[in-house]
Amino acid sequence: MRGLYLHIPFCEHKCCYCDFYSVERLELLELFVAALCREIELLAEQLPEAVAEPIGTVYFGGGTPSLLAPQQMERIVTRVHRSFRLEPWAEWSIECNPGTVDPERLRAYRELGINRISFGVQSFQDEELRSLERIHTAREAIQAVEWAQQVGFINLNVDLMFAVPGQTLRSWRKTLQQALALAPKHISAYSLIWERGTPLYARWQRGEIAPVAEELDAAQYELAAEMLGSSGYVHYEVSNFARPGYACRHNLLYWHGAEYIALGPSAHGHLQGRRYWNVRNLRRYMESIARGSLPVAGSERIGPRERLEELIFLGLRADGIRFDRLRQEFDIELAVEAASLLEQWSEQGLVYLHTPDRLWLNWRGYAICNNLAGDLMLCAERAWELSRKSGSFALTPPVAE
Repeated sequence: MRGLYLHIPFCEHKCCYCDFYSVERLELLELFVAALCREIELLAEQLPEAVAEPIGTVYFGGGTPSLLAPQQMERIVTRVHRSFRLEPWAEWSIECNPGTVDPERLRAYRELGINRISFGVQSFQDEELRSLERIHTAREAIQAVEWAQQVGFINLNVDLMFAVPGQTLRSWRKTLQQALALAPKHISAYSLIWERGTPLYARWQRGEIAPVAEELDAAQYELAAEMLGSSGYVHYEVSNFARPGYACRHNLLYWHGAEYIALGPSAHGHLQGRRYWNVRNLRRYMESIARGSLPVAGSERIGPRERLEELIFLGLRADGIRFDRLRQEFDIELAVEAASLLEQWSEQGLVYLHTPDRLWLNWRGYAICNNLAGDLMLCAERAWELSRKSGSFALTPPVAE
């Protein structure tokens, strides 16, 4: 089973912290929809093997996909159905900005088969929303979530952000309390990242603003883990919490190292042992489509070492490393090689679950998972060396092309 990601690169206003590719030229939206539908056709024509596998998840990301009018969304959904083999139980997700929806638009999306909606709320405090340059108010965010629930969206996510300049532990608690009051099936809680090249980063460099103290960042993360965990949400990835049965299946494909097709400018995909990425420019994207060429800017083959590193890193930051999978794919006994390290992690209170076949961190482990991944990779390399000496596996680096 594969996933399908469609990047919709339009925003009414690009937020100061955002590094994702998007433009504010909404007059080009109709031309883009035509180009995206044509890209789907070209993919089916030129890479028939890519569309042969069943699709279990479809994800509209951005940008702001909820800027698509229902008629535009219908054209895209129809083309997806014509070109791909969709599982009848497929998860169809769309990211929405609360300031761009109304009941009619949400109802139309639902009737088209979209069954999971993700609202980029970020905060329920108006002052914080203004500092992040969001186009909606806290009241509008609450109203958008309620509208979505009223038209039939059960699988609903709310994105929240902490470590925001000016945000306090108290205001973050209020945001979490409001999110819980809305009872979404999924809540994502992200620490603000100061991405180089964004207006927010430039303000930092000019000394106009500064990141919050690490201690406050850590305290806010701990508060989210405690409040959401005690309210019945499973902490199944560093920044994601879900009611049982409502983890985002599309994102789990990423974290489990599965394959997915990517469409739209700047979109990144994973097919047949290769990573590829589309051009990060709307004009060049549409010109490529008009020439009858897929808009791929580059690709690289994933070698065994990189594959192992990804499975360890992504597994630690998500719902666990499967030791039996590493045994089958790489012929290594990581649980044996890393036994003393894993025992140390357990004693330090970093582990949620540890069995002979699985390792799953808790929120304390998630908070330092990058460091933990490096330590565990050293054990994996030793196990790999033992496997190589026995002649059962050869370690080779990834090849970039």
